[in-house]
Amino acid sequence: MDDKLYNQIFLKPRFQMDFEMNANNLLNKLKDYIRTEERYKMKVVDQHIVIDIPEKDNHYWSPQLQIEVEELTENTSKLKGLFGPKPQVWTLFMFIHFAVATAFLIFAIIAYSNWSLNKSYFFPVVMLIALPILWILLYFIGSIGKSTGEKQMNELKSFMKQVLKQL
Repeated sequence: MDDKLYNQIFLKPRFQMDFEMNANNLLNKLKDYIRTEERYKMKVVDQHIVIDIPEKDNHYWSPQLQIEVEELTENTSKLKGLFGPKPQVWTLFMFIHFAVATAFLIFAIIAYSNWSLNKSYFFPVVMLIALPILWILLYFIGSIGKSTGEKQMNELKSFMKQVLKQL
């Protein structure tokens, strides 16, 4: 996992590595190594591993690492990793962005309709100004959240580097 691949601009930084090892063997080695580590919680579902921050250090903006092991051939496999916010946080933000975009389109249609009918279009135009401001505010809230979880993200990243060195 090269530091050059980890770009601060990414919302959800990713990495992938190929291994000269069967996917099941790789998955079992990962599970065994991560289980010995007491700092993190681990959930395994099929070929996926989710590594979470422990409850005592966990907060709303805490990141998690999702790992997927893919079988390429009988003797080779690919490990894909994704650092990011918990799914609940990501879903909430995407829902809010979708709602703001939908409201913007609705108010644009209302403003145009009222303008065409020579009715007052003051409120829809105010909303057309306020909604992009809300969008910018959401961006800054997300940036603050990202910086709040940055220390834990770096800890997860260095832990994963340590795990990958052991393989």
